[in-house]
Amino acid sequence: MRQLLGSTLFWLFFVTSILVYAPLVVLSYPLPYRWRYPFATGWARLNLRWLKLTCGLGYHVEYEGELPKGSAIVFSKHQSTWETLALQEILPAQVWVLKRELLWIPFFGWGLATLEPIAIDRGAGRQAVQQLVTQGIRRLERGRWVVIFPEGTRVPPGKRVRYRIGGAVLAEKSGYPVVPVAHNAGVYWPKHRFLKRPGTIRVVVGKAIDTHGKSATEILQEAENWIESRVAQMSGNGRNEPK
Repeated sequence: MRQLLGSTLFWLFFVTSILVYAPLVVLSYPLPYRWRYPFATGWARLNLRWLKLTCGLGYHVEYEGELPKGSAIVFSKHQSTWETLALQEILPAQVWVLKRELLWIPFFGWGLATLEPIAIDRGAGRQAVQQLVTQGIRRLERGRWVVIFPEGTRVPPGKRVRYRIGGAVLAEKSGYPVVPVAHNAGVYWPKHRFLKRPGTIRVVVGKAIDTHGKSATEILQEAENWIESRVAQMSGNGRNEPK
């Protein structure tokens, strides 16, 4: 009953805050990006605090190495909606790779557009990869981090899908480092589930992968091996099981 009440309160605030915040973000567009970005991502930080208060769900981050001083490409495990919020708090100013149709949603999509995401046509095949590379290099050169979910969709804990090559092609062509991120958010905030489980999500940010002189296939394989090995450790040690 407590889970049901907490989850209901969380979702009510989550949806209401989008309706309030999105128009404000759209109106902030004339402001410089360095002001617009922290204001827009304040919505994610606010909902993370509310998630902790209502559902008892927090997180802990472990860093295996120092973050790159400049721009970087992030390859993150994708199990839940949670990481789309938390990465905005854990990592430097960033843009996300997303399907362009999301930008057509009134207010919500328009607010996303003010943050200059990399919007691609996923049905375009190889052209979609070229769109990612072209737009991604522009964002990286402007000092932004580029967040990519190489699985392409949310994958439940315990399951694996083929990692997509697009982000690795961007890394090969641009020469920027890849920062792998592993977590077990899907255990607590499962895909397509209303209830949230209390506990502490474990996040591990790996040492940056040097991409110079490596092919896209090599970069992708190195990142995938690291991410999946850390996720397997999380599921096997019992430290972060839901209460």
